Amino acid sequence: MKQQVILKYDIRGHLIWGFHDITHFINYLFSDQEVKHGTLVAINAEKVLTAEQERDLNALLAEAEYLYADGISIVRAIRRKYPQAKVSRIAGADLWEALMAIAGQKAVPVFLLGGKAEILKQTENKLRTQWQVNIVDSQEGYFKPEQREILFERIKASGAKIVTVAMGSPRQEIFIRDCRQVYPDALYMGIGGTYDVFTGHVKRAPKLWQQLGLEWLYRLLSQPSRIKRQIKLLRFLGYYYSGKL
Repeated sequence: MKQQVILKYDIRGHLIWGFHDITHFINYLFSDQEVKHGTLVAINAEKVLTAEQERDLNALLAEAEYLYADGISIVRAIRRKYPQAKVSRIAGADLWEALMAIAGQKAVPVFLLGGKAEILKQTENKLRTQWQVNIVDSQEGYFKPEQREILFERIKASGAKIVTVAMGSPRQEIFIRDCRQVYPDALYMGIGGTYDVFTGHVKRAPKLWQQLGLEWLYRLLSQPSRIKRQIKLLRFLGYYYSGKL
């Protein structure tokens, strides 16, 4: 089968894959006999700006195979810079659920990492019940630094082909980078607080808000303390209107 070519778009030096939607993305990841290897990283305006200030994060993003447009600001930036681009927002939480659903269908072994023990257990139970996901092992996110090497070996020994890491950015990206040095033969995905959303402990914006690209506003209204983070995004807005994307 001829390999499908997916265009990539350069936003502030980061090459972001131009997937049309989640189905397009999932089909690409499973276009071979088994799921592709590499690292999935959700990209939004905040992460782009942070990477400009933090050299380590910038290097991590450069090394990751699959940068995808998680934030509506990134989608609009791509469409402004590349008017012919057919790219849509792919929310990390939605992509993870789609990945878990097909993993269950194809019996792909999965390793879950991160979150509190109680939330992790609820996530495991729901995944097994809802999609019959083959979870070969798991580890809560509260472990000591000196346990990292042992955990890398556990992940390798598990034979997992999908490893999802819920530890927040950039900690999860750092963990993935280091784990891949020991065990590169899997697809890794950093997913932040997705386990909390999946188990109903954190509420996402209503579907209409998501469809309108206003999930960021819903979170801001729900957590006014996020205002400082939103103000920082004015710099990205400056890039957008000054043609410096």
